[in-house]
Amino acid sequence: MNYQETVEYLFNSTPVFEHVGASAYKPGLQTTEALDEHFGHPHRKYKTIHVAGTNGKGSVSHTLAAILQSAGYRVGLYTSPHLVDFRERIRINGVCISEQYVIDFVEKERHFFEPLHPSFFELTTALAFKYFAEQQVDIAVIEVGLGGRLDCTNIISPILSIITNISFDHTQFLGNTLEEIAGEKAGIIKANVPAVVGEYTEQTRPVFERTAREKRAPLYFAEEFDAQLQDVEYELTGSYQQKNKQTVICAAMLLGLKGEHIREGMANVCEYTGLMGRWQTMQERPTVVCDTGHNVAGWEYLSKMLARQDCKQLRIVFGMVDDKDIQEVMKMLPREAVYYFTKASTKRAIPETEVKRIGDHIGLQSRVFTTVEQAFRKAQEEAAAEDFIFVGGSSYIVADFLAAFG
Repeated sequence: MNYQETVEYLFNSTPVFEHVGASAYKPGLQTTEALDEHFGHPHRKYKTIHVAGTNGKGSVSHTLAAILQSAGYRVGLYTSPHLVDFRERIRINGVCISEQYVIDFVEKERHFFEPLHPSFFELTTALAFKYFAEQQVDIAVIEVGLGGRLDCTNIISPILSIITNISFDHTQFLGNTLEEIAGEKAGIIKANVPAVVGEYTEQTRPVFERTAREKRAPLYFAEEFDAQLQDVEYELTGSYQQKNKQTVICAAMLLGLKGEHIREGMANVCEYTGLMGRWQTMQERPTVVCDTGHNVAGWEYLSKMLARQDCKQLRIVFGMVDDKDIQEVMKMLPREAVYYFTKASTKRAIPETEVKRIGDHIGLQSRVFTTVEQAFRKAQEEAAAEDFIFVGGSSYIVADFLAAFG
């Protein structure tokens, strides 16, 4: 198989959450532990940092990786989902895993893993851990896939655990209250390992404190951490990144990283790690910005940012997938914008006609398009130089946009 055929094999022969949703979710670590044993426990060969949370864990993971690179470490970075190419999930010092490595891994190992019927994420995690060991990274930043306690990344023994924040997302797996969701995320806190919590509420703080006590883990709340460096320039400019900035600075200082390396890493996140889709400006006149914010908590920030844009006309290319609270998100959408409702190229995409039905009920001015590319082309065609075009609603909308125009 060539690379494209190998990736199609991975997507088609394993249950992929991004494609089919709940049926791909496999709670528990049995398959992961079998894969881990087969490959000789590769994650034990380097240090790790574990990052969980409802929102912000991708930005925090990339930023910490950039800071560690600035300090001279060889840094593995494992994140999900990817936007354009599967290889974005597995990087070392910002460079994606090679196509040939992915091909060879599947060719050599499929006789072992096929009888296990791993999920796509379980298999990808095993691939990442093995790759990082063979490439002799000094440290790897590992982003949790979903939840924490039962996530297959939770076999690692990190030197630091980070939980960015807790809000309602994936409630069918993680629970219907903030306390229940926090309990699942707190599952990454390990015995005697420091833990950083980026944001907390009166419901979630006691959960973190109880778990930390039980594990005898030093616990730090980033909002209360006496972090200097508040004047540091952060390349990720969305207003929602201010909380992530505080979380990263707290984590970096606990790791003993120097101020000069923190400053350098935070100013060069995208260049150093390849991060895309975080309030990313794609062009000027008209201004085009895309963002992967995809749930209620994310849109509480995005809706305010869009409302603040000084432009002649706000135009929004928008779609969502079926496990998100689209009704609540769409209530937050700016009323004065012109909407181009569409659907991403995933089976989980909500049909653009259904998005329009909800939008009509709210009173949004909209048309529908069957692809993101068509929707954006129309928005661009109709936009004046002083207009602002936003593309988002889902990571998959941004992925399709970047694949066509990035």
